Amino acid sequence: MLLRRTITGTITLIAVSAGIFAVAAASPFDPLTAHLGQNYQSATIAQRHAAEAAYGLDQSWWSACWHWWVNLLHGDLGWSSTLHQPVTTVLAERLPFTIGLSAAALVAAVIISIAAGTRAGLRAATPTDKAVTGTATVLAATPPFVLSLLLVAVVAVGAGWLPAAGAAAPGQGYTAAGLLEHGILPWIALTVSQLPWLTLSTRSAVAAAASSDPVTAARARGIRGWPLLSEHIWPAAIIPTLALLGTRLPELVAGAAIVEAVFGWPGVADALVTSATALDFPLLATLSMTAAAAVLLGSALSDAAAIALNPHAEVTA
Repeated sequence: MLLRRTITGTITLIAVSAGIFAVAAASPFDPLTAHLGQNYQSATIAQRHAAEAAYGLDQSWWSACWHWWVNLLHGDLGWSSTLHQPVTTVLAERLPFTIGLSAAALVAAVIISIAAGTRAGLRAATPTDKAVTGTATVLAATPPFVLSLLLVAVVAVGAGWLPAAGAAAPGQGYTAAGLLEHGILPWIALTVSQLPWLTLSTRSAVAAAASSDPVTAARARGIRGWPLLSEHIWPAAIIPTLALLGTRLPELVAGAAIVEAVFGWPGVADALVTSATALDFPLLATLSMTAAAAVLLGSALSDAAAIALNPHAEVTA
């Protein structure tokens, strides 16, 4: 399965890269406005043509895509014309912030949703179940940027308990304590944004497993409590939950970008927006492909975990 996923994933990444360059080339944004800045209005036609040639904006999108792949295979991710530094430097400086925030939010969301979803699924149609599903439904209807703005307005600005933006105090470097203090609000926002779908999926899977024939037979044999849950209900419920976790990873990527933008978190979100508006092809392609690769890898690993937990499960590539 992993071999098939590797082959199909490679083809998918090539198609995604072509789509990125094609869509960026059709964008209404004029990249010269970002490159020339205040000199854009006063620049002559000859100066604009010279800038296009210098930044590689005069070539077709398929030519730009081809050169990007050639450089990538030689270990060169290119130069970011908007951030004025190598793309590898951009990734080294910003990607750890995004990975750390996303990983922490995903782990917290998985733990909370499994606990809440299991409790609701074991008590289907009870007030507990209705409270959990109702809360999850309300949270699912709340966009991440709305939740982020509410946290900023209430917790940061209104109460003054936590910083509203950034990852360090103005004029200070990054420290563990500073990252923790500044990262609480974006972590809460991203965690809450991932809770609804995972909680509802776990609740449905646990409820279905609890009413299945094997679990009914286990109860008839006198199995109760933790042995029933860990040995009979969870093994049957974990497969659909893992499958959903893999397919919903794009929401985590998109949610992280939104949350980072609202809280000024120094991840890749700001760089992605800047590269898109300025048609900074090396940076735009690298960040987009990194996100696509993360989604494909996460989906493959979730299916591999499902097969490892249940070797008889059938998962198609």
